[in-house]
Amino acid sequence: MQDNKKVLGVIPARLDSKRMPGKVLRPIAGKAMVHWVYDRARQSPLLSDLIVATDSDEVRRYCLNHAIPVTMTGHHASGSDRLHEVMERTDGDVYVNIQGDEPTLRADHLGLLLPPILSGDIAVTTLKVKINNILASDPNIVKVVTDNRGLALYFSRLPIPFCRNDGSVVQYYKHIGIYAYSRSALALFHQLPQSSLELAEELEQLRFLQNGIPIMVAETLHDTVGVDTEDDLHRAILLLTPDISGS
Repeated sequence: MQDNKKVLGVIPARLDSKRMPGKVLRPIAGKAMVHWVYDRARQSPLLSDLIVATDSDEVRRYCLNHAIPVTMTGHHASGSDRLHEVMERTDGDVYVNIQGDEPTLRADHLGLLLPPILSGDIAVTTLKVKINNILASDPNIVKVVTDNRGLALYFSRLPIPFCRNDGSVVQYYKHIGIYAYSRSALALFHQLPQSSLELAEELEQLRFLQNGIPIMVAETLHDTVGVDTEDDLHRAILLLTPDISGS
């Protein structure tokens, strides 16, 4: 592993989420959601720096008031595009896209994500976790299949692989949307046009696959709660404040 690489963690945090506006500032046990993400991510010793990237004055003010490093960016359609703007202003070797709506992130997620890219073996990494057949049928949960080396074959909102025979046993994997990119891979992603598969599934990581760029998918034993709905927020609150669930 090349220990001299500078690894910059970036938390894209926009306020105008379509499904749940203002969610990154929604309170969980007295702290905004994005605050939880920052505090949990900074526990990883693999990050050289960690910063929130936002186009919202309200998010910026919250971060400044709570001593959270923050930078203002323009308006972007995706977190990866916001990450790219940060890259253009900084000198990192590796950039980690840490979603601002993943308050249950763990430091060991980053511990799985970063070693392949720090070793120079791969340019893009992400995570997966086992899920059951019921969760696999939910189109809001992105599934991933990999080859025997752990490289992504495809990501989809549909259950993959399709189980044609009722007697077959299939293990499904949820994609956890945290990414690490080499500087060159992030620059290339920004240069490439949106791909047909990306547009069909509304999954930007398919831009890499359709252009022949491999993605290493590390398996974690710990799922996360990506907050897109009020039910998701309630689940995150119960996980992060166990005393509430016992009352």
